[in-house]
Amino acid sequence: MKIIQFILILCFQYSFSQVTFQITQLPENRNDYENIYLSGDFEGWSGGQAAYQLSNKNELLYITIPEQSEAIHFKFTKGSWDTVEVDANGNQIEDRIYQFKNQPDTLNIQIANWSEKIEKKSTATKNVTVLSEDFNMPQLENRERRIWVYVPPDYETSQKKYPVLYMHDGQNLFDELSSFSGEWQVDESLNQLFKDNNLALIVIGIDNGGDKRLEEYSPWKNEKYGGGKGDLYLEFIVKTLKPFVDKNYRTKADKKNTGLMGSSMGGLISHYGALKYPETFGKIGVFSPAFWFSIESFPFAETNSKLKSTKMYFLAGDEEGEGVIPDMEKMQSIMHNNGFNSKKITSKIVHGGKHNEDLWRKSFPEAVLWLFEI
Repeated sequence: MKIIQFILILCFQYSFSQVTFQITQLPENRNDYENIYLSGDFEGWSGGQAAYQLSNKNELLYITIPEQSEAIHFKFTKGSWDTVEVDANGNQIEDRIYQFKNQPDTLNIQIANWSEKIEKKSTATKNVTVLSEDFNMPQLENRERRIWVYVPPDYETSQKKYPVLYMHDGQNLFDELSSFSGEWQVDESLNQLFKDNNLALIVIGIDNGGDKRLEEYSPWKNEKYGGGKGDLYLEFIVKTLKPFVDKNYRTKADKKNTGLMGSSMGGLISHYGALKYPETFGKIGVFSPAFWFSIESFPFAETNSKLKSTKMYFLAGDEEGEGVIPDMEKMQSIMHNNGFNSKKITSKIVHGGKHNEDLWRKSFPEAVLWLFEI
């Protein structure tokens, strides 16, 4: 009877090409029928918002997602990243990926365990601190955000000034405890680069705003997913956060020594930030950019790419989704054709690279070395 009911639901919904995710297995001895959420790149990796809570029809859990132009990356949670799905042994799992077909589809999902059973410990090194848990963002209606600071190993024993790299999605940069899908290990990587290459940077990590992430990381509105407050977010960095950092830390505040880096939507806003504020940011890391979210990025680049001293590092994996690499190559072509210094731009495509922290973590040292080479 349950199967028949579910088939009827699907028949009603099949007027468009779409996918329905159906949960066929939950962890043993658990009653989770009222609070499972779908979260992914298509909704800003919020961890769980009401619009993506699974429906329950006689203990059949399901959610239908309309067709997207790109493959979607997603996981299931119980309402936050503290309760994301993991494998049976409590270990993190790779992002789930779905490529839409030319017809309606149904995918059966098995959830082995939830991360709430795992006691996570902080992995941040001793030279990482939290500047503020609630740093005010006046440009964004006084929203508040956690800000992280990494300083080089010799910061306390020297009087030197240092370049500064501003990075998005701060939750995922330094600490396993705060990350929702693994951390970048920015602090460990930079500590090693300091030892091996004498590279010393300050890194400012800005937490994303959860369900505000998409709107803050895109300057233009996407018809389906929103956006449109990227200019205000960048204005916060340039006019509020950066002046505070330059006043309170020993920084090299000029363009040559100021960077901006992020992945996915963070890659999108970093690229835009380079063109919007060419006198502020001179070192740009564009990892797995979500140009599909804001196609306005392409005409904007046509009229704003005449930059001679900005350095830009592009990265993508060849298993991220069919549009990521073509869009990235299209953007590079536009920039080359409209005046960007060809010697100041480079890109790397990683064989087997997927749209996740593993790709970005492993690629970070090479990218930051190229951008801030001494």
